[in-house]
Amino acid sequence: MPKVTCLTNGPLLLEGVTEVLDANGNAFDVGRRRRILLCRCGQSRNKPFCDYSHLWSGFVAEDGAARA
Repeated sequence: MPKVTCLTNGPLLLEGVTEVLDANGNAFDVGRRRRILLCRCGQSRNKPFCDYSHLWSGFVAEDGAARA
């Protein structure tokens, strides 16, 4: 079962996801990766994937889940 985890002050960790699509429905090549990191800080040079830019950019995420 696919799972998405917001890592503290870091990227989104996707597990069990086999496909990542862009806004036009085109698939990114994720190969056979079991875990994928998606950028949340907006500074990655490899968007939508994390390149660990959050470590030097000072990115701070809000804690806790918002209620819908």
